Amino acid sequence: MNKAPNLASKKAPNQTPNSASNRELNQAPNPAPNRELNQAPNPASKRASNQAPVNRILEHTLVDGPGNRSIVFLQGCNIGCKYCHNPETQRLCNGCGICVPQCPAGALTVQGGNVVWDAALCTKCDTCIHVCPHNSSPKVTWRTAGDVFREIDRNRPFIRGITVSGGECSLYLPFVQELFERCQAVGLSCLMDSNGTVPLWDEPVTAVCDGVMLDVKAWDETCFHRLTGGRNTIVKENLYRLSRMGKLEELRIVCLENHVDAERTIRETARLLLEEIRQKTLLKLIRFRPVGVRGELAQTPPPGLPYMERLSRLAVECGYGTVRVI
Repeated sequence: MNKAPNLASKKAPNQTPNSASNRELNQAPNPAPNRELNQAPNPASKRASNQAPVNRILEHTLVDGPGNRSIVFLQGCNIGCKYCHNPETQRLCNGCGICVPQCPAGALTVQGGNVVWDAALCTKCDTCIHVCPHNSSPKVTWRTAGDVFREIDRNRPFIRGITVSGGECSLYLPFVQELFERCQAVGLSCLMDSNGTVPLWDEPVTAVCDGVMLDVKAWDETCFHRLTGGRNTIVKENLYRLSRMGKLEELRIVCLENHVDAERTIRETARLLLEEIRQKTLLKLIRFRPVGVRGELAQTPPPGLPYMERLSRLAVECGYGTVRVI
């Protein structure tokens, strides 16, 4: 049951293809159906390595790791989940300007081919996000790890730690690493919320990351590809290796009948993990909701509660010690 998977056996860890290598995120609103993860874009290729595009920072959250935490949402993702509830974080703004005349507050202008956002004028109506055809947002700022840390540090007396999410935060590992180094130096725990499509097990960031909250999405490769446009070989490798390193904080599965192979994903993840890891790792079974979703699943109703209860019972039978239906 616990035998290592043959997921990347022909490559040493430092030879695994970097899933953030060749294409700008703002070239397309969603990944093409046949796009491989190792062809995904590197959104930080033209910026300093300690910078990342920040969509927003929430000072307090109780649902993104243990305790009260601050969470940083980075912009840009290397896949395009059909059930994504914040699709405006998937791509970088390409400066098309469609949103500019639509802004009722006049907070957007075009300068030098870029859409510039004036936070002082913004009323947070999100009209720009709703009219954007590219799954992007003009309300994104490129910031250094030091700058973000200083904002979080003001809130330090009230939080246990920070979580970095996205988009996909693993596209900006140098930024995440520096931010975590600064946060750990003042006693804050550090978590990554990741889709697992970028190899993490051999990256320096793991030394300063207390754990990864891994969204495995689907187990069957065809199902995963149909749902996200990507491949999940690296996801499975991350699951196996991070769990052995003691870096698996949480597993997540968004559950939707006829779209996600949730039953198989529960069984196969359990088969991959050691018994003691299954016992201590939180498994979140997230009931799909169409809030914020665009495209073909926008009008799809959530799965019934009996279905979610059945999945929860299956997870317990498979040895998961803590199962939470959300």
